[in-house]
Amino acid sequence: MSEFSDRYKELLKYYYCVGGMPETVSRFLERRNVDDAREVQIAILHQYEGDFGKHIKENELPRIRMVWNSLPMQLAKENKKFFFGQIRHGARQKDFELAIQWLEDAGLIIKVNKVKKPAMPLRSYVDFSSFKIYMVDVGLLGALSELETDRVIYGDSLFSEFKGALTEQYAVQEIVAQGKYTPYYYSGEKSVYEVDFLIQKGKDIVPVEVKAEDNLRSKSLRFYYEKYKPGIAVRTSAAAFRDQEWMINVPLWAVSGI
Repeated sequence: MSEFSDRYKELLKYYYCVGGMPETVSRFLERRNVDDAREVQIAILHQYEGDFGKHIKENELPRIRMVWNSLPMQLAKENKKFFFGQIRHGARQKDFELAIQWLEDAGLIIKVNKVKKPAMPLRSYVDFSSFKIYMVDVGLLGALSELETDRVIYGDSLFSEFKGALTEQYAVQEIVAQGKYTPYYYSGEKSVYEVDFLIQKGKDIVPVEVKAEDNLRSKSLRFYYEKYKPGIAVRTSAAAFRDQEWMINVPLWAVSGI
């Protein structure tokens, strides 16, 4: 399968632009033009934002819009934990809890909670005060971020800076789309290291590290592995499939097979 890896990487860039919304995919397939897909994505975003005003109490509407519009900024930073201070100075979690819950209930975001301890069952160790928020579709993230499609397809310095956001967004939606796993994340004491995602798979708690490039250094995953000795440890990256003694590298285009 390695002989097809370059083609799969190229197609993955197109998926970052197009995403998986049915209408967007349909429009893209008509002419194989990512700009056509972007037009549909912008229309979908406008429809979502219009729906905010129809179904939400007037006093809650500004908070929902602030959370929604902060998502590109939240995901662009290296630490993707949701920081309320990036919505506005002095913002507190209790002021935005209802807004976040509404977006989650509406199926517009994916909320990934931190766990205090990587132990079975993960749900029993949820830390509700710490979480990451992703959009429901990687193509919509690009559209909301106003990231030009050519920058993604052909690559440049701007795309390199935002590539981590798109890649982690893509990975989490692929995990969720399987319908079998609830993703969480975990960081060690004093946030010395962080594992991007944890999933409960049978008798195993599987740590998953996401890399946008083919960088095979996995300091955080290795630290977690040496401390907790999981039965399976997964890194997904642009590199080819690789089964090491302590970890399996799964190509990004095959992440749904985790």
